[in-house]
Amino acid sequence: MKAIQVTFDEALLARLDRHAMVRERSRSAVLREAAAAFLKRKEAEEIDRRYRDGYANASELDRELKEWAAQGVWPEE
Repeated sequence: MKAIQVTFDEALLARLDRHAMVRERSRSAVLREAAAAFLKRKEAEEIDRRYRDGYANASELDRELKEWAAQGVWPEE
């Protein structure tokens, strides 16, 4: 692991230090967990955004596919 320096507002740091999990584990462990949760949430938000963007264009794609299918020549059965 790499040590880093992080600046905290004194009131926020005091609140963090009062939390039982910080006392049980450590500031570093809790902050690592918070950073991992933040990144996981942001990745999920990005996936959701991509799905929304993809489905936002679904009606246009559906129209294009119907036009393409109408132009096709299908073999007689």
